[in-house]
Amino acid sequence: MQQNAVTLVARILLSILFIVAGYGKLTAFSGTAGYFGSMGLPLPMVTAALVTAVELLGGLAVLLGLFTRPAAYILAVFCIATAFIGHGDFSVAGNSINFMKNFGLAGGFLLLATLGAGAFSVDAKRA
Repeated sequence: MQQNAVTLVARILLSILFIVAGYGKLTAFSGTAGYFGSMGLPLPMVTAALVTAVELLGGLAVLLGLFTRPAAYILAVFCIATAFIGHGDFSVAGNSINFMKNFGLAGGFLLLATLGAGAFSVDAKRA
């Protein structure tokens, strides 16, 4: 029981950042695409759509415990990629801590992918 409750809290805490960030990108989509374009990312509109979907849908999946393992693997890879793409320039203030934060989040997602969503999840109800 305690492990399931802690897993639920972990899912909530891991998902909040991604749901909020994804919703923010969705509601300011052209600005997000413009920012990605200014970073030199390819196809900024497509990139913005993919990033928005990964953050928002992945965050919701983790929160609900729905397709948790694949969502957690995707978010772990996303966090590592984001660390290098968005925070790899350590001459920019705050990037080194954000780089490490993304690696920490990836670690949390890898644990979630390995251990599963727990009993308080849609996945458990579907099994």
